[in-house]
Amino acid sequence: MSQTRKKTSSEGETKPQTSSVNKFLRGSKAESRKENNDLKTTDSQPSNWIQKTAPSETAKPLSSEMELRSSMEKYEQFLQKLGKKAVNKCLDLNNCGLTTADMKEMGEALEMIPELEELNLSWNSKVGGNLPLILQKFQKGSKIQMLKLVDCTLTSEDGTFLGQLLPMLQSLEVLDLSINRDIGGSLNSIAQGLKSTSNLKVLKLHSCGLSQKSVKILDAAFRYLAELRKLDLSCNKDLGGGFEDSSAQLVMLKHLQVLDLHQCSLTADDVMSLTQVIPLLSNLQELDLSANKKMGNSSENLLSRLRFLPALKSLVINNCALESETFTALAETSVHLSALEVFNLSWNKCVGGNLKLLLETLKLSMSLRVLRLSSCSLVTEDVVLLASVIQTGHLAKLRKLDLSYNDSICDAGWTMFCQNVRFLKELIELDISLRPSNFRDCGQWFRHLLCAVIKLPQITEIGMKRWILPASQEEELECFDQDKKRSIHFDHGGFQ
Repeated sequence: MSQTRKKTSSEGETKPQTSSVNKFLRGSKAESRKENNDLKTTDSQPSNWIQKTAPSETAKPLSSEMELRSSMEKYEQFLQKLGKKAVNKCLDLNNCGLTTADMKEMGEALEMIPELEELNLSWNSKVGGNLPLILQKFQKGSKIQMLKLVDCTLTSEDGTFLGQLLPMLQSLEVLDLSINRDIGGSLNSIAQGLKSTSNLKVLKLHSCGLSQKSVKILDAAFRYLAELRKLDLSCNKDLGGGFEDSSAQLVMLKHLQVLDLHQCSLTADDVMSLTQVIPLLSNLQELDLSANKKMGNSSENLLSRLRFLPALKSLVINNCALESETFTALAETSVHLSALEVFNLSWNKCVGGNLKLLLETLKLSMSLRVLRLSSCSLVTEDVVLLASVIQTGHLAKLRKLDLSYNDSICDAGWTMFCQNVRFLKELIELDISLRPSNFRDCGQWFRHLLCAVIKLPQITEIGMKRWILPASQEEELECFDQDKKRSIHFDHGGFQ
């Protein structure tokens, strides 16, 4: 889960990068003087680890230095106890099993690194209810650029405190509050604080207990987030219906590149409202609308207008109960998405028997890397069509292909496919597993698959769950495992 990374300040200043906080705090005297000079030009900061000293009081600098060293030793002991250290102004304490007793100590520790830019406290349940104790020393002018509090059991009171803190974090670029289901009640405070974070680029509120009203609350903040690149509101099942009258400000996010609305119980009216907004997000690169089953018969216009998103690289629309008309609209649109790299249509049964509608897309998709058609009720004709597209040199860039849970394909279809899969030279993952309730004997196509795998230089994973190998084919696979020079994992899970 480590998410540490090296960054420069948002003001564009070049600062010395160090390998540890100890090294950072015990730099040269020149650096110490520079810090003091910088502080003179800022507002009073009582929580900072270094204070302006009166020139006439010659005894105080030594005393302050001794106090600093003592505090620093406590800070280092605290991190050593957790088996962690701050690196390059980043502190990652995710999943550290922090206790209630650690909270106050952590707040004091954070005071020792005023230059901190990235803080990750995710997956520590005791943070919930104690957030003010941990972050109360953050002052206006804090250099924090990334704050991650995923699954911290945050309370509504924590959310209110965070809303009051956000205006202090003028450099904040990434805020991840995902999987904190109780902060929905304090969203008003959080949204108010977000209005002061004009540099924010990533906002993640995945599974935060958001409701219909939450959309309107957030909508009021979007106009202040002109730099936002990624917005994740996924897995908020009560959000459905909220976009009907409150999606207008989404269009203000001119730089938005990623929009994730999967499993939000979107209604037909939500889809109608989003149809007026999403196609105007001209910089959008990733769109996830998956697991919204009510949009199956109401998304024809939305899917048709996706052709106006020339930068779209990832379209994830699995498990949306698409119907014939909506799939046809999507197929016609996909021809215009020349930058598409990820296309996920899994669990849409209407694809079965209609893959020919995507024929032109598959032929023209020079950039496609991932194609997922799991549980699409594909028939033999579909996989034969796919094999012919591969044979003619198309889909040459494909790296992941998922055809699992399509149990209606006969052995002749698999034979045709396995004879041609060798042309996918960049393929690394292939999944042809059967459904959990179904077991079938492998046909002669398995030999063709083994022959093809030898000619695929990058493949590492082949999913074949619940395919039953006869004794002769088991011997062939054992010989292959022994003779091959590369590590290729055949996933045999579910074999009888």
